[in-house]
Amino acid sequence: MDPTSNTAERLGTILEKVRVIGPTLRERAPEAERAARLSDATIADLDATAAFTIASPAEFGGAELSVSQQLDVVTEVSKWDGSCGWVVWAGASTDWIPAGSGPRVLEEVFGSEWVGPRVAGSSHFPASRGRAKHVEGGWIISGGPWTFATASLWAPFTNLGCITEGADGPYLVGVQVQRDQLTFLDDWHVAGMRGTGSVSVTLKGEDLFVPEYRGVDFRKIASGAIESGLAGSLWKAPSLGWSFSLMAGMSIGIAQGALERFLERSAGRPIRGTTYKNQLEAPLTHLMLAEVHSKIQSATLMTRANAEETDRLGELAAAGTPADPGYMQLFSARVLVETAYAARWCAEAIELLQRNSGSTAIMDFEPIQRSWRDARIITLHGALNLEALSENYGRLMAGMRPHQFAGITTLDRFSPVS
Repeated sequence: MDPTSNTAERLGTILEKVRVIGPTLRERAPEAERAARLSDATIADLDATAAFTIASPAEFGGAELSVSQQLDVVTEVSKWDGSCGWVVWAGASTDWIPAGSGPRVLEEVFGSEWVGPRVAGSSHFPASRGRAKHVEGGWIISGGPWTFATASLWAPFTNLGCITEGADGPYLVGVQVQRDQLTFLDDWHVAGMRGTGSVSVTLKGEDLFVPEYRGVDFRKIASGAIESGLAGSLWKAPSLGWSFSLMAGMSIGIAQGALERFLERSAGRPIRGTTYKNQLEAPLTHLMLAEVHSKIQSATLMTRANAEETDRLGELAAAGTPADPGYMQLFSARVLVETAYAARWCAEAIELLQRNSGSTAIMDFEPIQRSWRDARIITLHGALNLEALSENYGRLMAGMRPHQFAGITTLDRFSPVS
C-alpha cells in the first residue's frame, strides 16, 4: 500500500476518535483548571485515540504522520480544550529531540509500552538554570529548576536543557532524565492553559550522574547531525517548521472551537440596547463573524502552507538533495514570525467573540472565556515575540543577517543569506 494513503487512513481514524471524546474533554476542562493539570483519565482517553503517537517513529509502532497531518490532530484536540491541545502539541513537537539524540535514547523513549506522551522538554534556552559537567563515562548535572516542563507529569523522560563549558565557550546540552529522578513543583498557577500542568522540575538530589549517551550537544540535535536510523522523511524535516506549525495549530483549533460555541449559544439571544431578539439575525453580528472568519482563515492558510513546506523540505533532505542553507534560514525565520501572527489573529478573533457574548460568557463553565485566556497565553510564549521575530525576518528580506542568539530558535546555524 502507498505509505501516504496508509497515514491518511491513520489520520482519519485518530480524528474520528478525537471528535468522539471531544465533548468529554470540554466537560472536564473546568476541573482540569482547578487541579492545574489534566486528569489521568483524560491522558488515557487521549492516548486511546493515538494522539500521542502522531510524531512517534513507525519503527516503534508510532503513527508517524506528516507535519501537515499532525497539524490536523493538534487543531482538532485544541478545538475542544486548549490545555489538551497544548499537551498533545508538546508531545508531538518534542519527539524530534530523542530522535536527534541517537539510537540508544530513541530506544529508551519509544521502545516500551506507555500511556501518555513519551518525552517532555524543558529550558532549552541559554537562560537555562541547568548545568552539566562532563566527566568520565557521562555527565554530572545540577542546578535548576527547569521551568515550563509541559508533559513532564506524564512522560517517562524529560529532556533538560543544561549549560556546559566547551573549548569554545558555553553551549547547551540536552540531557535525558527519567521521571523517577525528578521532583515536580507545585508552581503552575497561571492565567490560562491552566490544565497543561506545565510545572517546573528539579532533581531529587543536589546533582545527578547521567550516562554519556543521554547528554547530547543540542546543536547536533537541532541540526539532525546524529544518524537516528529512522527511515521516514519526517526525521529530516526542519525542527522549527515542525514545532511551530503545530503551535499555530493550537491557536487555530481554539479559535474554531470558540466560534462554534458562539454560534451555538447566540441563537435566540437578544442584544441588549437594541430591538434584536436573535443575535444571529443582527447585521452587527454578521460583520463581526466575517472578521472572525477572515482572521482564522488567514492563520489557517498560512500555517497549512508552512506545514506542507516543512514536509517538502524533509522529503528533499531524505532524498539527499537538501534545500539551500540560505533558503532554510529564510524559511525558519518565516515560520516563526507567521506563527506569531497566527497566534495574534486567532486571539483577536476570540476577543471579538468574547466581547459579543454577553456577561454570562465570563462564567467558569463557559468555554469561550477559557478559549479567550488560553489563546492569549500562546501569544505570550517566549519564542513568539512578534516584534523581535518581525525584525529578524525583515532583516533577511532586506539582505541583512538576522540577530545572532542561542537557543532552539536560533537562525545562525544556517549560512547567512548573501
